[in-house]
Amino acid sequence: MRSAFDKLISWTGLLLAVVLLVAGGLLTWANSFIGDQVNHQLGMQDITMPSGDGLAALPQADQDALKEWADGKTKMTTGPQARAYADHYILVHMNNGTAEVYEQLDALGIDTSQFPDPMTYQSAGAVNSQIQALTGVSDDVKTEASGIVSQFRTSTLFTGNTLRGLLLYGYAFATIGTIAGIAAIGAYIGGVVFLVLAGIGFWHARKVKIAERGPARPLSVTV
Repeated sequence: MRSAFDKLISWTGLLLAVVLLVAGGLLTWANSFIGDQVNHQLGMQDITMPSGDGLAALPQADQDALKEWADGKTKMTTGPQARAYADHYILVHMNNGTAEVYEQLDALGIDTSQFPDPMTYQSAGAVNSQIQALTGVSDDVKTEASGIVSQFRTSTLFTGNTLRGLLLYGYAFATIGTIAGIAAIGAYIGGVVFLVLAGIGFWHARKVKIAERGPARPLSVTV
């Protein structure tokens, strides 16, 4: 009875080992496929990571986030590079663009202290509404100011958000690929452990079966 129970547990362990090893193979394929696709698609953009004056013009925290690839030759091909470029280069320039727009509006005599800083694609529409509601400002000035904000919204904010979204999607997929790779290692380790345990189980079942038979009886010889 004990031998049969050991065999049942061992076969279960062997089945789990096969499942984990197959899962490990699939996860390894997912890791490789996602990594290749992310690298290929990002490489097709032909974006060189910031360096030199382009990097020096950024705040120190953003420089630190990008300096790992700031040799003037590194192309964007990985998820971490895409995230760094999106969050520490494109976003900084979008925010700096807000300051430039407000300088132009200040030159037109419009008080920009009431407007959001930095301006986003959504808040830019609200800024235009606030400009049109201003009193003591001529219609010509309002029209010119709205044109400045609308141009910034459609050219800089829309384009910047679109590119950032694409790059961050690449980063998200790259992260999924990395997680798949880690999970594959765990599946392989689990599969090997269950294989070893199944082997021990079969060995123990055999040992118990022999013990249940009892000692071998000596042959009697009649002369």
